[in-house]
Amino acid sequence: MKHIFSFLIVLILVASCKSYNTNQTINNGNSSGLVDNDTVSISSDENDYEIIIIEPGFNAWLAGTARPEGYYSQQFLESRNALLVQGWNQRNSQPMTYDPNLYELRIDYDVHTDYGYDINYKLYNYFIYFQLKYKQQLSSFRPRI
Repeated sequence: MKHIFSFLIVLILVASCKSYNTNQTINNGNSSGLVDNDTVSISSDENDYEIIIIEPGFNAWLAGTARPEGYYSQQFLESRNALLVQGWNQRNSQPMTYDPNLYELRIDYDVHTDYGYDINYKLYNYFIYFQLKYKQQLSSFRPRI
């Protein structure tokens, strides 16, 4: 009886294991795992760059709390984003020191590329939101609104 019980437990464990696809894709047509307005996607016809932010609460924070578009100059946003991306990527490269669940992906941001105002605005505000929500400080500037 003990052998049958052990065999059933092993069988249940094997049956419950699932192989996961390592290539993660985002299907905009399938919103089963996301609450409405949890995904912000910014793309522009004038350039080939796109930013996708999947963070619960960010879209509402952006609409209700962040400074309005046009408040900051594009030059200001680009200079701050360069610093914040550098801080983010340093933390991403040190998973033993910083929580790897917070800094999952490296951000490829080239300071010599013109991403446009909209992408820089949303990226900067995401960094502010992230730092306030998770009590992080990515640069020498304190996150504030």
